[in-house]
Amino acid sequence: MRNLFLLGLAILLLSSCASTQLVSNWKNPDYAIFDASKVLIVGMTQNEDTRIDFETKLRREFKKRNIEAMRSIDLFDVSFTDSAKSEEELDEVEQQLLDKDFDAILFTKVIGSQDFKKFRKRMSEINGLYGKFKDDYLEYQPIYYESDYYDEYTVYHAETSLYCICVDKERELIWRGGIEITDPVNIEKTVGEYIKLIVIALEEQNIIFRKETKDEDNESVGL
Repeated sequence: MRNLFLLGLAILLLSSCASTQLVSNWKNPDYAIFDASKVLIVGMTQNEDTRIDFETKLRREFKKRNIEAMRSIDLFDVSFTDSAKSEEELDEVEQQLLDKDFDAILFTKVIGSQDFKKFRKRMSEINGLYGKFKDDYLEYQPIYYESDYYDEYTVYHAETSLYCICVDKERELIWRGGIEITDPVNIEKTVGEYIKLIVIALEEQNIIFRKETKDEDNESVGL
């Protein structure tokens, strides 16, 4: 319970000024902790530049913690991602990963999006002042004729899942997080925010990443 509270607090602080928020969080109850020594990072998107940026930055987080990780863009060739794959072909891929000593896959994809409209805030709404009918009408009459009276934005629903591909583990799902991305403009910044949320969630639940203790922090600066 304490870990869930800390996780929620950390995410609240991080997302209060960000366009990216963790909205769902599930951990396999059979695993109090989960460690991995070699992880495949998969970012599923048609935009190759975004895929490279995401997988590279996430791999950097693993390297900081001395955990080996590989980008899918270095493993899957163009012919692999350009066509649909069968269940048998994916079984072969998983076996190849096992043969190469991988023990986990961190898989991220966008699963949907929604378009929204909201009223632009007006001074009377902010101040709570509606003295008379004519005041109220005059304030909001642009609804009739201003095409930009509404602010339009898009929310993308993404999901990151961690799978164990260890021998005899039946390719189990270890963790899954649902993340909402609101009207991303700066893709590079959005990728950075997304990765921060993933790192926080995994650290708080002892999944691969571990939070540094005060003692470890003191040792790192020679205290």
